[in-house]
Order: sequence, then C-alpha cells, then structure tokens
Amino acid sequence: MPLPPAGFENELVYRDHVSRLLAAKNTVFSISGRIPLDPSQLVLFFRTKSGITHSLDFPIDVDYNTPPALDVLIAACRPHQTSDLDSYADHESLFYPPNLPLTTSLEIANHPILAAVRTTLFPNLPEGHYLTAVRDRLEVISSGGRMGPQSRTLRNDGRVATLSVTLPVRFRGGCMIVRSESYGTEEKYYGRGGKTGDMEWTAFLTDCDYEVETVEKGCRVSILYGVYLKTFGTGVGEPLINPSDGLFDLLAPVLNMSRGRKIGFFLCHDYGVNPAEVLAESIVPHLKGGDSILYHALKLYKLNPELHWTAGGYIWAVDQTVESLSEDVSVPGPTMYSPMPAYPLTMGTPAMRGAFGLPDADQVVNLRHRIEASGALPLPEADVTVLTDGGTLGKERVPFVSGASLEKLCVNTLIVVFVP
Repeated sequence: MPLPPAGFENELVYRDHVSRLLAAKNTVFSISGRIPLDPSQLVLFFRTKSGITHSLDFPIDVDYNTPPALDVLIAACRPHQTSDLDSYADHESLFYPPNLPLTTSLEIANHPILAAVRTTLFPNLPEGHYLTAVRDRLEVISSGGRMGPQSRTLRNDGRVATLSVTLPVRFRGGCMIVRSESYGTEEKYYGRGGKTGDMEWTAFLTDCDYEVETVEKGCRVSILYGVYLKTFGTGVGEPLINPSDGLFDLLAPVLNMSRGRKIGFFLCHDYGVNPAEVLAESIVPHLKGGDSILYHALKLYKLNPELHWTAGGYIWAVDQTVESLSEDVSVPGPTMYSPMPAYPLTMGTPAMRGAFGLPDADQVVNLRHRIEASGALPLPEADVTVLTDGGTLGKERVPFVSGASLEKLCVNTLIVVFVP
C-alpha cells in the first residue's frame, strides 16, 4: 500500500485534519434531513383576524404564479422583534401571529423525524424517555429579506431542541446558519431552495442561535416546532439524516490524504452487546450520535465502511466474532510458541500489553495466543491505519477466566474503510 505523503509538514497537516474531523464527529449539535412527501399532498390552513379561513396549496413558485392565499398570509404576518433595521436587506423577516389559528396537513408523528433527532442529538437518552414536537410558529422571508440572529433566550419554554421544516415554496439563497454556544462553532444548511421533491428539515439543540442569510429570489417559508422531552415508565436502508456540509469539509481532506489505504475510526459510544456472540456489523442499525453521522457520511462518498472488533492491537475480520477466550488464560495452550513482539501503533493507539490489562506477563502472552487462534490479525498485518486523537472510545466486554477469577476483555469497534 502506498504510504502517506512524505515530509513532516504533510504529516502535521494530516494530523490536524484528522483531529478537526474527530472533534466535529463528537460535537453534534444540529442535523438535517428530508421528509419523503409529495408536495401536492400538503395544504396549509390559516385564519386571519377578520375570521376568514384560507387554504394554501403546494408546491409554489412565486416567479410564475403567486397564489392569492400566499399574499394574504404574508399580509397577516408581523416582523420579528430581532429584525436588523440597520441591515441592507430590502424586507424584514416575518412570522405568523401565534394567536391566530394555523395548521397543516403535515403530521410530524407520521414520519420518523423525531427518531432521527433522538439518534443523533440525544444518543444517550435513557429508555422510557421520548421526544414530542409541538408547532411553534411559521416564518416567512421574501425576496431581498434576511433573518437576523434568533437568540436561544427567545425559546426558553422548556424545549430541548427546535425543528424547522422548510415548506415547498421555491427560493434561492436563504442559507440557514446554526451556532452553538457550547461548542463555539456553527453549521450552514444551504438546502434545496424549496424545489419539488422531498421536503427538508433541520433540527438543533436548545443552546443554539440561528439566522437566515438573504433570500435572493422567491420566498422562504418554514414552520418551527419545539421538541420536548417526555418520560413514560421506567435494517439499515437509507439514512434519515444528512451530515452537515461542515463535516464533509473536514472529512474530504482526510480521505484525500488517505488514498490507497485502509483507515479505521473508533466508535465512541457503548452498544451493550457481547462481541463473542454477535458480529460488529450487527451494530450498524443501532449507531448513534457521531458514530452514525460518520458512518453515513462515508456511505455518501460511495465508500464501503465495515465494522470490525478490535482489542489490544488486533483486529477480527468483518465476519468473525471474538472467540476462543473460554479457557483459562493463566494455563498455556497446546500450541504455544515464542511470544510475538507488541506492534507499536501509530496515531495514538495503545500498545497490546497495556490494552489487555493483565498484571501477569505470561497471562498476557497466553491471551494474545488465544486471540491469534481465533483468527484475529495484528493491525499492521491487516493494513489498517487507525485514526484517533485519544478521545473517548466505546467499549464492549467479553468475559474470560484468568486463574481463579473472571476477567473481562475490553473490545473496541472500528469503522474500517478502504479509500481508493
């Protein structure tokens, strides 16, 4: 396999790209996706102060035909209190008064949006907790208008996140910017401009501010929902999420500098499975948080990521479980031979002896032989370069006997992908 570009400077740049990518993977505060819904099946109903009820059909392209109901809707809206009167925008951003009735034929509960929000933004939510969505308000930005920063303090009603659904009204520009105070960073969601097809949504945590850049053409209409946390008692397919453009920007240089190599990323969450009983690939439908986002980002690059078990500098094949650990590792096996030297791993991977956590050197050697007998290969022999910055790693555990005690081998999970 070709080695990475020679030179100390290239190595530093490579490490920097890896660190930034992993930092973004582990600091998820917003996510976007699509709703598989025919826009012609969507209807918006609203009542003005005069008491007259109107209906608005979709999709809409104001450059060709502006429905009278849309003009009535815009006329009934009010400007945001946070509108920037000193800006160069031609029009203010508007919102529909919350005291006037408004509803749509779109039912959030009929689409697994909240499940996707839970998996990515709340990966450690305990069993018995679930998310509900309550309609907040409708926002309108006409051509030439923009929305100034909407502070998180305006949404202090106990919600844990905010969900924004863009209605199928054509527009150009109007990029949505989400900023996180906790992580000190931002994500930009350019969207599809209300084009015919699947509808788009964006969700972000409650400690985030958001704003919308200038709408250059058309009209941007969106409905916001408050996402609340509730409690109750004590197959892979196409993903419902789209990794952010910022994550793709961080992933691209890492993949470009890894061409011709097989690279691995540690999962950072625990999944409560026994590696001696199930394949690592069985975790894929249950991936959560940054693990899910990175996995699907690699899939969107048309790559073929695989999950492998790894422990102490060894890696098992994708179709292998962690086996042959049922015997007492303090007793030498029948096929003992001189111990292999511990392979030093690059990018901060721990040495094999320390990873097993056994005080007796002979037991470490015996355990290593058991692992080799199960079909595991040292990472260098498997040609896998592990990319890690020493952060938190997800751990699964395999019990084994050592002397008179029952120990547990900590096994990590790697997302392994070959970059052509």
